[in-house]
Amino acid sequence: MDKSANKQLEERVYKVAAASSDGIVINQHFGRADTFYIYEVAGAGNYRFLETRTVTPVCNGGNHSDKELRDNISKFKDCKYILVSRIGMGAANMVEQSGITPMELPGMMEESLDKLITYEQLQNLF
Repeated sequence: MDKSANKQLEERVYKVAAASSDGIVINQHFGRADTFYIYEVAGAGNYRFLETRTVTPVCNGGNHSDKELRDNISKFKDCKYILVSRIGMGAANMVEQSGITPMELPGMMEESLDKLITYEQLQNLF
């Protein structure tokens, strides 16, 4: 396999962080979540659970410390997407500035991951 083909293959494999209280359902608001489930995605229906990562929830009645928020976001710097049930505009902007795409995809973990993969495939068509 030549270098360009190998690079294209590597670009298709990415990590996703999903905010969940139980690892079954994406049901956590970004600022209130303390556990994120990390998956490696390698194409249609091809993903696998890697690990959990914990953070200190930063949302305090709609207020938060920007420093604490940046610290939490930095724990996902190797992820391409963060999936949550909800995320505020300020936090979403900070996540995006870090090069990560936040997505509100509440629901069953597998269904949300499948939706993300479909979205990613559509993006790659254009």
